[in-house]
Amino acid sequence: MNITNRQRGVRTTAIHAGEGIDPVTRASSPNLVMSATFAPTEATGFSARNRDGYEGFVYARLSNPTVKQLEDKLAALEGAESCQCYASGMAASSALMLGRLSQGDHLVISDTNYVGTAELVRDSLPRFGIEVTPVDMSDLDLVAQAITPRTRMLWVETPANPIMRLADIGALSALARARNVRDVAVDSTFASPIATRPLELGADFVIHSLTKYIGGHGDAMGGAVLGRKSDLDALNLEATVHFGGVLSPFNAWLILRGAATLPIRMRAHEETALAVARFLEGHKYVKRVFYPGLASHPQHDLARRQMRNFSGMLTFQVADGLAVARRMVEKLDVVHYAVSLGHHRSLIYWIPTADLMRSTFRHEGELLKRYRDFAGDGVFRFSVGLEDAEDICADLDQVL
Repeated sequence: MNITNRQRGVRTTAIHAGEGIDPVTRASSPNLVMSATFAPTEATGFSARNRDGYEGFVYARLSNPTVKQLEDKLAALEGAESCQCYASGMAASSALMLGRLSQGDHLVISDTNYVGTAELVRDSLPRFGIEVTPVDMSDLDLVAQAITPRTRMLWVETPANPIMRLADIGALSALARARNVRDVAVDSTFASPIATRPLELGADFVIHSLTKYIGGHGDAMGGAVLGRKSDLDALNLEATVHFGGVLSPFNAWLILRGAATLPIRMRAHEETALAVARFLEGHKYVKRVFYPGLASHPQHDLARRQMRNFSGMLTFQVADGLAVARRMVEKLDVVHYAVSLGHHRSLIYWIPTADLMRSTFRHEGELLKRYRDFAGDGVFRFSVGLEDAEDICADLDQVL
């Protein structure tokens, strides 16, 4: 008897959702379809607005078979009605913001998040007449104070990049409903669908940089927005067809391959990250470590309630971060001193607070103080890979 995706375990879903045996070739693995155009089975309108419900493929900017397989897999993993993929995580974030917000609207966003998102909302959205208020999303009272009658979206990132601060998705979603805020969007890239499923906690949209954990191998860029089908259909028309940030079928094929092993990779990431976090917490040259799986994390209780997996991301502080970073560039062997995260190899990068404040966040006063509570003068953002924990720790020990 066939079983539905809803009845399957997460590992089975990761492997089989969105895929099936090709009825013509009997190929077991997903097909890579690179065609830009398709021959429809009936006469359809020339514009994407005039397709009259035609569900087949017409042009790759609207939809593609390989990308559709990935979208169906991600929707199953997140428990979403629908998914729309994009060329990068930033393309996905831009599509959602520009597709849902208009002149005169107000966005309340986490004051600490991915730098591309932070710079988009500070530098670009105000040019289109969209007001933006950054706020510490871990403080529900501050979020409530920031909401106005024109607030149309709460943008949450948890854990927050780069400082690993958490936000209570359920409480924020309830607050949004009570204050008539239309959308709650959660960037769940650090968590992945294995750790957190924001839609189940009341969010309207989930955003992922597929370049990170879901792809998992550091060789394909992509992004995704997940949510209700009606919302994603509208987003597809405007933010995909019109903005044009579509995902390459080849990248979708690579990410499909990575997504199949996501559950077992996330288990290994968590196991190794916890061992590395404990090693760092006991190291004489490390001042503080922030990892949701450690009891010392100030929001560990929330992490236990909201995350089924603590992921592989952590940060730590040392006395002279720049000097340590220079040693890392010269001497690290197993760990790569490089940006990005969520790959099978370990990646680390020094993020000085003063530099990030000048270029991106521009916090002052209380917001700056709250950031420094987690970051101090700077943090090493560490994406713990799938190597043996003992090898990672030995590599770090030689440069600390």
